Amino acid sequence: MIDYDFELRAYQERLRAAMEISAGDHVLDIGCGAGQSTRDAARAAAPGRVVGIDVSAPMLERARRLTTAEHLDHVTYEHGDAQVHPFAPDHYDVAISRFGTMFFSDPVAAFSNVARALRVTGRLAVLVWQSRERNEWTMAIDTALCGPDQPPSPGLTLAAFSLADRAATARILERAGFGGIRFSDVHEPVFYGRDIDAAMAFIRSFESTRDTLAGLTDAARARALERLRAMIAAHDTGEDGVVFDSRAWLITAQRL
Repeated sequence: MIDYDFELRAYQERLRAAMEISAGDHVLDIGCGAGQSTRDAARAAAPGRVVGIDVSAPMLERARRLTTAEHLDHVTYEHGDAQVHPFAPDHYDVAISRFGTMFFSDPVAAFSNVARALRVTGRLAVLVWQSRERNEWTMAIDTALCGPDQPPSPGLTLAAFSLADRAATARILERAGFGGIRFSDVHEPVFYGRDIDAAMAFIRSFESTRDTLAGLTDAARARALERLRAMIAAHDTGEDGVVFDSRAWLITAQRL
């Protein structure tokens, strides 16, 4: 299973500081994955309740196992799409997300649904990627897979940058019922594996990587994989494993 918690551990620290969760808060974690941010919220919110929601059933199974192992019995997980999920209205004090809000097909509808779930003046704290050009990890992978003279294939990775434009994203949040919107520039490394083989397996597990490789001839695929391994080797730091530069926005807002 893809270990996003390992990849994003520097960002998790930044999100933890921004959540500003108090004891007794009710918290919603959007796109919770394996539940690291959910569990962090639960420790801060106890005895308040925390709900994590995600579209991936395997990720939620892992989240439940890890949560049970940590004896956090005030956490529940929902399998669903936060864009349309029937959350209890005016219920949550805080909604958080670590890179889980960029893939909504209708972001205004999705954030409106989250806003309805929050109490008046309830807080939103989410991490989203800045533009593709400011994220070395995707530029390096695209160049390795497609070659230096080919544009990247329009795969799922492009959706990861759907909220990169500050002005456009602020308008989305305003239309959804949020105010006091702030963008903080976050510049942190991402960790793709403890060694070259681990990073190679990690990147090959991406759906966008699989789709790109599937569209190549056998010879072109072999060349792409050679370029990918060489690129990964160039980013192998030894002590910290395979590391890429990255930039994100930490967005905070309040429900009006």
